[in-house]
Amino acid sequence: MRSRAATAAAGASLAMLVAGCAATPAAAPAGTANPDTSTSQPAGGGAPVEVTVQGATVTPNGKRVEATVGEPVTVRVTADRAGELHVHATPEQTLPFDTGRTTVQITIDQPGVVDVEEHKADLVVLQLQVS
Repeated sequence: MRSRAATAAAGASLAMLVAGCAATPAAAPAGTANPDTSTSQPAGGGAPVEVTVQGATVTPNGKRVEATVGEPVTVRVTADRAGELHVHATPEQTLPFDTGRTTVQITIDQPGVVDVEEHKADLVVLQLQVS
């Protein structure tokens, strides 16, 4: 029978192992960048989310952004070409942007995670964590 100290030590080792795995980003497939999984608070009067489009390169790449149901998230797109952001929500939204600077707003009416992708680059730019 294990002692409480041995059980606690084993639990602590497991927790450190899991934390170490979670802290190490997974390698992206060849030819793609690792997603930016940092979180910010743009909704409710916060700073806009900045998106840059240069040819087929779009940043951020998969950034997780917190949002509130029914409150707009402002996205400022600076681009060297025209394109569109496609919001995979119900209903789906298509937000065109022009060359130069375009500001768009995304409002989601249901909680969950919503992907926002740029179609020409075929990349998920943002993931809105809506609560």
